[in-house]
Amino acid sequence: MARTTITLPGDLVNELMAEVGAKSKTEAIITAIRDEIRARKKEKIKAMAGKMEFTAPADELRHKDRRLG
Repeated sequence: MARTTITLPGDLVNELMAEVGAKSKTEAIITAIRDEIRARKKEKIKAMAGKMEFTAPADELRHKDRRLG
């Protein structure tokens, strides 16, 4: 894990802690970073809508993972 020193507005960090239910500033910041990364990945996936072609039917894609045997 990397140690980083940053300066943040205290009221913003306190609000973040309350919103995410974090017990520490570190937990709040880590949660916010993870949530932001997750949101951006979702947007990238949404942007791919209609741009991929699947040869298997949707039911097979949902329920039959060939890798699992």
